[in-house]
Amino acid sequence: MRPVPVLLALLLILSAIVFGQASGINTDPSVLFDASGTAHPVARLADWGKRREQIVAAMQEVMGPVTKSDKVVPLDVKVEEETEFPKYMQKKVSLAVEDWDRLPALLLVPKSLTGRVPAVLCLHPTSELGKAVVCGKGIKPNRNYGQELAERGYVVLAPDYPGFGDYVEARKALYEHGYKSATMKGIWNHMRCVDYLSSVPEVDAARIGCMGHSLGGHNTLFLGVFDPRVKVLVCSCGFTSFPKYYAGDLTGWTHPGYMPAIASEYGKDPARMPFDFPGVLAALAPRPLFVNAPLHDANFDVGGVRDCIRAIEGVYGLYSADKEVSVVYPDAEHDFPDEARRQAYAFVDRALRH
Repeated sequence: MRPVPVLLALLLILSAIVFGQASGINTDPSVLFDASGTAHPVARLADWGKRREQIVAAMQEVMGPVTKSDKVVPLDVKVEEETEFPKYMQKKVSLAVEDWDRLPALLLVPKSLTGRVPAVLCLHPTSELGKAVVCGKGIKPNRNYGQELAERGYVVLAPDYPGFGDYVEARKALYEHGYKSATMKGIWNHMRCVDYLSSVPEVDAARIGCMGHSLGGHNTLFLGVFDPRVKVLVCSCGFTSFPKYYAGDLTGWTHPGYMPAIASEYGKDPARMPFDFPGVLAALAPRPLFVNAPLHDANFDVGGVRDCIRAIEGVYGLYSADKEVSVVYPDAEHDFPDEARRQAYAFVDRALRH
């Protein structure tokens, strides 16, 4: 455990007070406000435990509450189709994620396995093709991380996100069933995917990771906050700080595929948002986190990414886990280039001892 230097502590308190006076909202993960409104630096793990609870609660204010465990139903996995590839078998499956909903997914199982192996949940970017994009069907290059991980010997599960692939009708249905956001429905579905991977005979349930690009990138982070079973996280082009997302215009986060409350309750205003990505990232500590943040990503400003990474250094430091965060800044646009993927795979290999 590392004490926060006195000067740094004073600066944290001063910045938090100034920000709090300006907006009334604290999204800094390194500062804890007590019941009286006094700011304290997060200097001990006990402090961080309280601050993390606040961050998770703030996320649910916007996304809606995580689904109650008493709504869990048997997975009732159905295999609809099997396709053989040179290094793995691909199964088109569906699983019951709630009593009213089945989730389509692709399960990739490497051939000739000896013993249980790690698994990676691969979340797709925005595409009408959904899950198929990460399994070799995308028209854009550098999106086939599900296929490539299976070829490296990982069991891979690639589900559809509401509104994409074979799951188009789910976006309307989730609101009819009381969800506040598609984001929270995605989180619940992906938690059920971890349930499924944990039950697959070829999988070592203690070694499960998650990887995603763009839409899949931030959904990877969101899942990690709510599911500690995910032991390593790879986020490509998935976030920036809200004030630096299109110069503070949060419209892109407000449509039915994300979090409509950002518009209806918070006026698309970053200063009114009860959470931001520094808190989301910090809530993953001390688990290994790999971030791909291209220098020319028009969606997620790299300056805001750097701000978020700096903001979580103290929290990871409390766990002496400074080296568990790895960030690459390729000279590219909104992409997951070959070298960045190679580095991400090596990072996952080390984290999952593969």
